[in-house]
Amino acid sequence: MTPRRAQSTRQASLVDARAYLSKAREFLHAATISLEAENHVASVGNSVHAGIAAADAISAARAGTVWRGEHSQAPGHLEAAAGRDGAQAARQLRRLIPLKTRAEYDPDPVSAAQARNALKAAGRLVGIADGVTASTNG
Repeated sequence: MTPRRAQSTRQASLVDARAYLSKAREFLHAATISLEAENHVASVGNSVHAGIAAADAISAARAGTVWRGEHSQAPGHLEAAAGRDGAQAARQLRRLIPLKTRAEYDPDPVSAAQARNALKAAGRLVGIADGVTASTNG
């Protein structure tokens, strides 16, 4: 691990991984309820947070670290930390990260299609995190 990458991570345990997964599930539930209520911004925001928490669960379970640097670089850490599962998860996270600023700070609306796509990506990420944490001993 390069010194810069080491500075952008922190240690995390399997207990932490399970806590991150719990948060991811909660955010995913909130995203689902928001989409059903046609609150697209809230759905996307919660989907992004579900994805980030799921990514933390995966990397904590597999590598004992979580990413603390720029969000745009988190998928690369996930790939390096978690092998094949990390690569699959990173693809979903790359779909979500660009929506973070749009949902949280931009005045422009979020479409129903964007909200549905974000929810699908977050759901896939949470599913991968479920499998990784369930298969990790500890």
